[in-house]
Amino acid sequence: MKRILPTIVISQFFCTSLWFAGNAIMGDMVKRFGIEPGYLAHLTSAVQLGFIAGTLVFAVLSIADRFSPSQVFFGCAIVAALINLAVSFDGIGLSGLLLLRFATGFFLAGIYPVGMKIASDHYQQGLGKSLGFLVGALVLGTAFPHFLKSMTGGLPWRYVIYATSALSVLGGLAMFLLVPDGLNRKVGQRLKLTGFLNGFKDGNFRKAAFGYFGHMWELYAFWVFVPVILAAYNSRYPATGLNVPILSFLIIGSGSLACVLSGYLSQWFGAKRVATIALSISCVCCLVSPLLLFSKSAVALIVFLFIWGMAVVADSPLFSTLVAQNAPAETKGTSLTIVNCIGFSITIVSIQLISALRNDGNAQFIYILLAIGPALGLMASPLRPLKGEL
Repeated sequence: MKRILPTIVISQFFCTSLWFAGNAIMGDMVKRFGIEPGYLAHLTSAVQLGFIAGTLVFAVLSIADRFSPSQVFFGCAIVAALINLAVSFDGIGLSGLLLLRFATGFFLAGIYPVGMKIASDHYQQGLGKSLGFLVGALVLGTAFPHFLKSMTGGLPWRYVIYATSALSVLGGLAMFLLVPDGLNRKVGQRLKLTGFLNGFKDGNFRKAAFGYFGHMWELYAFWVFVPVILAAYNSRYPATGLNVPILSFLIIGSGSLACVLSGYLSQWFGAKRVATIALSISCVCCLVSPLLLFSKSAVALIVFLFIWGMAVVADSPLFSTLVAQNAPAETKGTSLTIVNCIGFSITIVSIQLISALRNDGNAQFIYILLAIGPALGLMASPLRPLKGEL
């Protein structure tokens, strides 16, 4: 039915707005808890660690293959919304904040990869295009709290929390009420604790997965540090007065358009080819970043960040498409989940590495380190069509 894909996309967008809700209100958290601004990396890593733990549990127990994916999505959306809402409660300490963000990430494991599983069950043909819309929704959802923050600048920070929790509930309800299980769903009846490893026995699956891993090294670190890059530019050129929240939203959010575009392009040029080109462009952006991050021209910086923001995520739906197409049918959801688990584990390393090494003296050059992931991804996943590529 025509409503299926739009509903999946909107639900994904609404629910993944929980992801960076903490980042958008970090300035308020700094004042509330008396912490250093650099604590942003730890707050983000708490969500990532929760997501990693969640995807590992979901993969080992084959949740997305043994149970209705739409019902799993709904349950996780409601629970994640309630946990996110608890951040606004009085009496929450710093350790409580980290724990709540970890728990939010845990239940996001039942939203993002499960959403891709639902889409692949409905759209065998044109999966690259479908996942382009879906990952685009994730990108927009990730950026959306920054937009909310910019729009509620004169209101208490709790409004960002209220809004993202409400959106998650609406997204979960929409998925539950409007999206039935897909015709291509193959139910995994038996619990097999090692089933999540089956996909890695296939060479094409491994190539797609390793390309995705290289892409993930760069992606979330870039997203986390976009506001930091803009704030650093304001510090160096105070007269510029860049609007950090709105520009962060636009730069990160531009990746949603890139995902949709790459999905369409994959229908003509192949998912592998388009993914490789996008990964190559983002690698080049990492390498040339020292030339532009403190350019005297704010326009040059912003244009560069928009190009980087689009290239850094354009390959994501395509690698996910190739993973899904080369995964065993009975463990497709589990395969997508474990690849997400490993990919997000990698993001912890890159985020913490940049956070630990970055200082005022090397802020212009530090992001060269993000080129490591794309370079290794290109080496591990050479430019050749994979089985099932559209």
